[in-house]
Amino acid sequence: MRGARWLIDCLRDKQPIDKSLGQHFLVNDELIARAVELGDVDSDDHVLEVGPGPGVLTEALLANGCTLTSVEIDSGAVSHLKDCFLPEIESGQLNLLEGDVLTITWPKDITKIVANIPYQISSPLIEQITRYHRNPRTSSIEAVVLLVQEEFAERLTMEYESDVGSLGMTASLDWICEKEDKVAPHNFSPMPKVNSCYVTLVPHNEQWPCDVRLIRQMIHLAFHQRRKKLRSTLKNVPRRIGRINGWHAQRWKDAFTAHQSDERMESRPEELELEDWIELCQSFTSTTENS
Repeated sequence: MRGARWLIDCLRDKQPIDKSLGQHFLVNDELIARAVELGDVDSDDHVLEVGPGPGVLTEALLANGCTLTSVEIDSGAVSHLKDCFLPEIESGQLNLLEGDVLTITWPKDITKIVANIPYQISSPLIEQITRYHRNPRTSSIEAVVLLVQEEFAERLTMEYESDVGSLGMTASLDWICEKEDKVAPHNFSPMPKVNSCYVTLVPHNEQWPCDVRLIRQMIHLAFHQRRKKLRSTLKNVPRRIGRINGWHAQRWKDAFTAHQSDERMESRPEELELEDWIELCQSFTSTTENS
């Protein structure tokens, strides 16, 4: 293997770092190998990599024998990757896609996602991964390994009471989220101003008694004004309520009215556990089934 330093230097000889794309490349080969280890990647996997950049993680993933699809938005990096990994591309082991991972169509047989992602897309990427995982026309994701900003990792895993929010709560509807190895700034080129951290997401495949999309909308609505009680926030109709089968604005209003005397309406969103949100959503559903 050529190693991270060689690949990064090769790309930087061709073009400067584009900070607008969040380009901070991991240079520590041991930490790069750790991502592959956390994902338990082997030759049976089809892995999706987001933002390969110089290809430091790309090289490590390919060395484990997996089929790899890498999505890169930077055309200069795409050209570099084509030069460095031409044999793997020609053999079909590496499928290199140029474009925005949030809008491009992913292959339907992805089994794992391992990536050092641009931090600015952390939240929408997890939503995209979740939609892919739920889609009956695509394969189920077995594991996700992402290198993210440490603060984001804390909110995703709700490590501290102050981190409880819509991000971690909605993610827990589908995933067991764990904070893994911390990665200090000196392990990157160029160095970011924040600490980073690996997180893993493993599906728990729990089946909820009401529409999971309704639970997500309820949680987002409440946490949008997290200091207010549910009595104040849930009186508003979620903007996308019509996208959920059987739901519309009037049904939501009827459900809220039916819960005027419910003691849970006096709570603030961070006071509720996931099970409480499930039960409240189920109650909203059951009291308006004929609406």
